[in-house]
Amino acid sequence: MVKRGATIWDYIAWASLIGVAIWLILKLFGFINTPAWLEYSPLAGVVYIAGWAMHKLDRASEDINHINRDVRDLRNEMKPINENITKIKTECPIFDSK
Repeated sequence: MVKRGATIWDYIAWASLIGVAIWLILKLFGFINTPAWLEYSPLAGVVYIAGWAMHKLDRASEDINHINRDVRDLRNEMKPINENITKIKTECPIFDSK
């Protein structure tokens, strides 16, 4: 599995989330009085965060698909080995259990 570090977009998303949370708290306590057209601007931050979350889920899905392909390949590579081991067990007198 490929471990990815935080990107600049992750930091932007977290800053946006924290900004929306602070704005919401200040708005609830009455410190911020904004006109109606500005009142809905934090929704842009929420939309961005939703897109960021979907991007993260898409990356996780890609990683899982990659792992599934690797496991499938390993199973296919193991089949001949298992067949050879079975053949050795049946033909080798050391493995005869009497």
